[in-house]
Amino acid sequence: MYYNFRHLIYNLRGGFLVRPMLIAITFGLIGGVLSAWEEGHPAISKIVPTFLFPSNHEPEIAQLILASIATSMMTVVSIVFAILLMTLTLASMQFSPRLIVTFVSDRITQQTLGIFLGTFLYCIAALPSARKLPVAFSPVLTVFGAMLLSVACVGWLLFFISHISQSISVNHIVDRIARETETMIDNLMPKRRLYSAETGAPLDEPNPWDAPVLSVISGYVRTIDTNQLVAIAKANRISIRVLRRVGHFVPAGVPLLTISKAKLLTPALSESLLRSFQIGPTRTLEQDIEFGILQIVDIALKAISPAVNDPSTAISCVDQLSSILISFSTRQAPGTHFYDPPGTLRVTIPNLGFDRLAESAFEQIRSYSKTDVAVSLRLMRAFIDITQTLPNGADRQLLAEQGRRLLSGFSELPGEDVLGEMKSRLKSLEKLAEPQPVEFVK
Repeated sequence: MYYNFRHLIYNLRGGFLVRPMLIAITFGLIGGVLSAWEEGHPAISKIVPTFLFPSNHEPEIAQLILASIATSMMTVVSIVFAILLMTLTLASMQFSPRLIVTFVSDRITQQTLGIFLGTFLYCIAALPSARKLPVAFSPVLTVFGAMLLSVACVGWLLFFISHISQSISVNHIVDRIARETETMIDNLMPKRRLYSAETGAPLDEPNPWDAPVLSVISGYVRTIDTNQLVAIAKANRISIRVLRRVGHFVPAGVPLLTISKAKLLTPALSESLLRSFQIGPTRTLEQDIEFGILQIVDIALKAISPAVNDPSTAISCVDQLSSILISFSTRQAPGTHFYDPPGTLRVTIPNLGFDRLAESAFEQIRSYSKTDVAVSLRLMRAFIDITQTLPNGADRQLLAEQGRRLLSGFSELPGEDVLGEMKSRLKSLEKLAEPQPVEFVK
């Protein structure tokens, strides 16, 4: 139940449908209810100063004001949509098509659409109350509220334009993706890492006698409800092995998981198991840590391409990638084996380890930055910063190897000063990667 609620909240954040629609409907209801209440209590209109609305007894004036505000709001909405389309096109072409999801889920943009559409619905809902027959009535307070909303919309439009101008800044985009990814890491991995524990356990080999459960739709695995899988496995006294992790693409008809005791697999059980997975046409940042990293990598690769040649943007991306990996390395990795009761294996789920995330973050950037000294120097420093947060073991050796490959991969010889700086940083990195003596606490 909690998982479904959390998934619903995440979906409400994205898209131009739910949040703008809720805001617009709320404003429309306020306009209709306020005008009806004012008609039942006409004395309330006296609180509006006469100099603000001198013709407060003429329904035609109220109709004109409400209709004018409603018309202008639809014009402004058209302008806002034009700005959004321009922004999405620019972000898709200049940075990465993956970033469209980030712009669409922007809360300020959703609120802007909701407020302007809400003001329009407010005026439309209040307009019928301004009439001559059978009794002349002018909703003075409601019209005054519409005038205040129109003034507020002008200020909000200026704020929205300022927000859009900042949101298309590459540093703002990269920082936002990094913060969202780190927030997801905090939610998925709330416990601090125990340095004495293993970084991860290999998954058991699948049993050829297990029964496969086939995916009924094609798409990317967005989320997996582990608690629901454990509950199903316990209720049916079976073991479940998930074959595709979050972020993997699953074609329809391909096994998504397997269960023990093939004779217990029924259509009802299969449907119940599949409901534990959220599969969609695109990847999201709800549980997919790698997706946030890949968005930043896309920006970095385009920045260091010969057509763009923007090493400063690539350096900013490297800095944010190192921040994400440090956040990941200091947390206890999600479990891959789940038991209930203790000692009885119920669910096995593949998860990304630090090695795979580090490869996704730096392998392509390292390969494409062979001729860019500034980016390579920042990569080496990022390796050092991350290694300092890692315990002794294979993860440190992995980054040390990345540093060696970075130094040996130059296609053009840099100056002696740059080469000396690279060698110095590599020496520091290799020193950090050396096994350190373990101190036992008495």
